[in-house]
Amino acid sequence: MSVTSFLNGDLLSSAAQRKTARTARVSSWDQTGLNEDAFVVQPGETAVLADIEGPGKITHLWFVQTCRRILGPGLIPYSKSGVAMMEIHNALGLSYEDSDPDYYRKVIIKMYWDDSETPNVIAPIGDFFCLGHSMSANFQSMPFTVSVKPSEEKKFGGAAAFNCYLQMPFNKRARIEIENQGEDAYFQYFYIDYELLRAPFDPKEILYFHAHWRRENPTNGWAPSGMQTNSLETQVPNLEGDGYTILETTGSGTYIGCNHSVLHFQGTWWGEGDDMIFIDDDTWPPSMHGTGGEDYFTQGWGMQKNSYPFCGTIIHEEDVPGYQVSYRWHLADPVRFEEKIKVKLEHGHANHLRDDWSTTAYWYQTLPGPKLDILPVAQRLPNRPKVEQPAEPSVDRPLTDLQKKHIAQREERFKAFVDDRNQWLERRAQASRDRAKNNVQIAKDVRARFLKSLQQAK
Repeated sequence: MSVTSFLNGDLLSSAAQRKTARTARVSSWDQTGLNEDAFVVQPGETAVLADIEGPGKITHLWFVQTCRRILGPGLIPYSKSGVAMMEIHNALGLSYEDSDPDYYRKVIIKMYWDDSETPNVIAPIGDFFCLGHSMSANFQSMPFTVSVKPSEEKKFGGAAAFNCYLQMPFNKRARIEIENQGEDAYFQYFYIDYELLRAPFDPKEILYFHAHWRRENPTNGWAPSGMQTNSLETQVPNLEGDGYTILETTGSGTYIGCNHSVLHFQGTWWGEGDDMIFIDDDTWPPSMHGTGGEDYFTQGWGMQKNSYPFCGTIIHEEDVPGYQVSYRWHLADPVRFEEKIKVKLEHGHANHLRDDWSTTAYWYQTLPGPKLDILPVAQRLPNRPKVEQPAEPSVDRPLTDLQKKHIAQREERFKAFVDDRNQWLERRAQASRDRAKNNVQIAKDVRARFLKSLQQAK
């Protein structure tokens, strides 16, 4: 019986089929046996989460993270707390800190397969896991899930747990990195589950996982902001395939979908743009031409508040006015290409709208893949409402001696608190660097024992 015919080769039959493989994991666990189970990545630092020799495939990613800003002195020094963050409401006076609302865009994830010198995956950590606008929200789909506590739902920088179940095969090597391009220390808890295999994948058959984040803010719309979506004046033809580019690459592979984040400024509707997928030798019209944004995301009459296995809404504009995050997975209906592919989506009919759009595209293809890059931090930050803060008291405002004393006391306590935390962070960061190196050796040991077991079985 062939492998593909075993129990019809469906998803749930895999565990019932006997295979020669070794399942293993790289994680952030505290190798001293204590409970400091997160990697600390200092500002400007890149942490190697996994560096694994193949052949094998990554089967699951679980990530939980935080990035805290210290706003004032707490009463519990971090060096004596034993936790990664103070989950105490600021109103209680024990701590004064918050999550960086932009950190899901400041921190990026990169993945490299085999001999790739440039990343095959590069995206902000939030957007890779479908958390758009750096705004946390619950959703479940076949390849990705995000889990958020009710108190963190729809918050910029809200705490969340991420899962990815997409298969990521490699023959020689898999490397996953996190780069902290923010101003504050970043904490990363993670599992990277994988399988080691007996023999390499056939080079003629293997396709490597890729993901890339893009943004246009604003999109290059031709109409003034007062021109209403679906008005008579927007009815102009687009017969050349112009639009926002979700993906453009050369090689042979399979496009499997995207997440799409939009901030619509007009107060009408963002989704009248057609989807167009140009495959190989396509000119106009492309092999796949659709009828509208919500139609590409397989919904209709606008976007609904749901999350299905292959399509849905993560953030709906009725809950957060102007903001929409959607996804579409081509796993049951993969889009194949032999030479090249270009995936486009009009921003409004015939591209008349000027909105904030960003997408993460996901696909498999042959190596070498495209040289992927990413916008600098300042151009990645989420477009979020700003609250105008009141001016600080005038420097010549008369103060009592007690008021002056308490202001000075606060600054002294703040400095001592931050100094203590910085020392604690650097200790944790150094432990994380050592742990990352040891993880590489642990993976080598697992592989060596697996290969030995194969020799003994002969």
